[in-house]
Amino acid sequence: MAESVDQMLVQMQKAKDFGGDLVELRVDFLKNFVPRQDLDILIKQAPLPTLITYRPRWEGGQYDGDESKRREALRLAMELGADYIDIELKVAHDFFNSLPGKRPEKVKIIVSSHNYERTPSVKELSHLVARIQATGADIVKIATTAVDIIDNARIFQVLVHSQVPMIGLVMGERGLMSRILAAKFGGFLTFGSLEAGLVSAPGQPTVKELLDLYNMRLIGPDTKVYGVIGNPIGHSKSPHIYNASFKSSSFNGIYLPLLVDDVSTFITTYSAPDFAGYSYTFPHKEAGLKCCDEVDPIAKILCLCLDSGAISCMIKRSTEGKLIGYNIDYLGGIAAIEEELRVSNGATLASGSPLAGKTFVIIGAGDKAKELASKVRGQALTLAELNDFCPEEGMILVNTTPVGMEPRIEETPVSKETLKHYSLVFDAVYTPKLTRLLREAKQSGATIVYGTEMFINQAFIQFEMFTGLPGKMMPYD
Repeated sequence: MAESVDQMLVQMQKAKDFGGDLVELRVDFLKNFVPRQDLDILIKQAPLPTLITYRPRWEGGQYDGDESKRREALRLAMELGADYIDIELKVAHDFFNSLPGKRPEKVKIIVSSHNYERTPSVKELSHLVARIQATGADIVKIATTAVDIIDNARIFQVLVHSQVPMIGLVMGERGLMSRILAAKFGGFLTFGSLEAGLVSAPGQPTVKELLDLYNMRLIGPDTKVYGVIGNPIGHSKSPHIYNASFKSSSFNGIYLPLLVDDVSTFITTYSAPDFAGYSYTFPHKEAGLKCCDEVDPIAKILCLCLDSGAISCMIKRSTEGKLIGYNIDYLGGIAAIEEELRVSNGATLASGSPLAGKTFVIIGAGDKAKELASKVRGQALTLAELNDFCPEEGMILVNTTPVGMEPRIEETPVSKETLKHYSLVFDAVYTPKLTRLLREAKQSGATIVYGTEMFINQAFIQFEMFTGLPGKMMPYD
């Protein structure tokens, strides 16, 4: 969003260096814009094909001047050799009628419509496409706003049935998947910003995220879609792990952060076979269980133990499309704690589990704590009682709650004074890596186990379940 021609020239070069194919020049952001002079410089010196956009305020842009001068600038951009120009549907007919004679063959005209409040129905969107086509547009562009993540499905449905080149995007955090999956559903292009926060529309990812995190150039019609379902979800590192692993294994899949409000509606909406599996995180693990056609035996046992239940992973069985629920968090957590204890004690795998005989204090059983304690012959305590609980030294403390997770990083489930009774403290929270609980446990002399270790362990298992390929150590920073 440059304010000068010089800044825009620098940004265009960055766009090329980052791997962009096309650069949109938002000239409505330029201060003291002189169309003939500035457009001539920008178009002739552009290192990439150019899309000239001169967005008025009434369509969400910055320009608030004379409409005839704005359209004249766009006509000038065509004469000077722009590859694409964007004109709004509201004035498209008048713009086409004002073009003198035959327009330059090189330039393609995008006719756009933006809805900053909602995403209309598929029927309404289809009518909108027809209206845009009727103007003589070379390319249709529709940008809507996501109220719910299921709004993306309407754009996908219109995209796959479009008979003309079409750009279809859903704005906002819940619309991210529309930008990443554009190529899967036949979208003409998608937009990325040069820097986080420097966006021309809400929810826009960066070019680097599109190319390096989401491997967008590898996405096609047959790409399998996976993701992590949660709310909030922006903190999740899962896309970094899985997308890097999919790419290194040449597996045709994409893994997305999915900001979901209602799990059942999401699962019902995205029921196509290519939406093949999900990880579940707070607060949707229990809701995910209710959407399963079958539940893995181990997950079922855990459900019975708590008279409740949750899953951490859901796989769509390819043969008949049934959704199978799994809970593998416990495997990742136990493995992380065992490994740290072996390292601390100098033990080996042959010596058996180092957890034998250890007293565990688990924070996170909630209302089911008494029932669970009864079934495992343990004791249920409130957090207040936990401060004075010390039947023996050298206990292990496990936090399974989201307390301390970003953005509330200064919260902790127990006081620092309580931590002196524990030899090892494990926190399932992994953003941030060093939580306040772990920081204070370390200061109190306890061995600490990061939530990232559990995260990596369970990711290893889920990767095999998603892909059917041998698991590999996944990269994580």
